[in-house]
Amino acid sequence: MKLFDAHNHLQDERLKLHQDKIVAEAQEQGIQKMVVNGSCEADWAEVTALAKRFPELIIPSFGLHPWYVADRTDEWKATLLKLLDATAAAVGEIGLDKWILERPPPKALSHETGEVTRKPEARVSIQPAELDEQEEVFVWQLRLAAERNLPASIHCLKAWGKLLEVLKREPKPKCGFILHSFGGPKEMIPQLSELGAYFSLPGYFAHERKTRQRDAFRQVPLDRLLIETDAPDQSLPSDKVRFPLNDPAGQPINHPANLKAVYEFGAKPTGLALENLSEIVEANFNRLFGHLCR
Repeated sequence: MKLFDAHNHLQDERLKLHQDKIVAEAQEQGIQKMVVNGSCEADWAEVTALAKRFPELIIPSFGLHPWYVADRTDEWKATLLKLLDATAAAVGEIGLDKWILERPPPKALSHETGEVTRKPEARVSIQPAELDEQEEVFVWQLRLAAERNLPASIHCLKAWGKLLEVLKREPKPKCGFILHSFGGPKEMIPQLSELGAYFSLPGYFAHERKTRQRDAFRQVPLDRLLIETDAPDQSLPSDKVRFPLNDPAGQPINHPANLKAVYEFGAKPTGLALENLSEIVEANFNRLFGHLCR
């Protein structure tokens, strides 16, 4: 069975000591491609290096995540343009985040879950930018993706109304864009689909309390469905983890090779047999990212 990880962060500091082993185990599990997302200027070079080391596996993606907007340098646009000129890459992780404004994070916090699991690089502080500043940076990157017809990987927390407003008025890449770890209202799915959205399901939604998110994914059109790990974050429930891994501090983190278990979880809300799901996700992944594959 061929597997495709639509969104992860293999460059993350917590995975560095294990990268070669992680890649080997991921490929042994049948993972054909993974989109590795840079989130800030400090990690773009690391994503580039990984894509050069593992060109058969990694599709690089470069973007300025809303958490790091306030830390951007004056050269961030020029640096991003240079990377995209030199590399077949997507644009992301980009987006909007109201949650971070309501609840400033401690030193270690997950982008997607709000749990104390993520350790941003020491070079990057998290100083939340106001939503209008986030929107300015997001729109510039979205327009760039549209101009170059590059898939965009979009993060959104508690800003779905604003995101829909922006997507309706701004140009978007013809190939489409991914709403990674989609946690928005199910009522928005038809509108977002018409705008070109793909919806990516993480293993984290297998946790019992994520009933609303699972229900939303039952409404996602099958030709718009993707699967992701978001490793090292958004782990599956412990009883579903096939590849346990700890960070240097001994805390459990998500291994990209757990992707098959995410597919197995995803077969339930979609009502599909696992093989059928894998064929659908492969077709969707190739439709969105295929022109970037080597």
